[in-house]
Amino acid sequence: MTGLWVALATLALGALIGVVRLRRDGRVRDEDGDRLSEADLGEGLGERATLVQFSTAFCQPCRATRRILADVSTLVPGVSHVEIDAESRLDLVRRLDIMRTPTVLVLDSAGNIVKKASGQPRKDDVLAALAAAVPGP
Repeated sequence: MTGLWVALATLALGALIGVVRLRRDGRVRDEDGDRLSEADLGEGLGERATLVQFSTAFCQPCRATRRILADVSTLVPGVSHVEIDAESRLDLVRRLDIMRTPTVLVLDSAGNIVKKASGQPRKDDVLAALAAAVPGP
């Protein structure tokens, strides 16, 4: 009978962890702090904002995130999309406390990180994050 209770407790804990992760996955949140330069990114910053995506080679959600961010960067003038391979840039991963891929950072025109999302964000959330981070035209 004890084994049954252990199994039920394990299942309940697993379900709770799953629900918490689903609720947090891809959620865009405010970020206050670090700044990334063109040297950090390996390319220029966008005129109004830059969407930085940390990915890995075998990450399935990274592919969908790449399409979302590329679409947003073509929709919003002055916004560029930069994808960084997390495995080859461990210095940035450690410095920015990137815990999973994909992770998306929204930078203002000066390279300041203003928003962050861990997991695959929704297109509407990325657009809203840009609206909050980028000054009007």
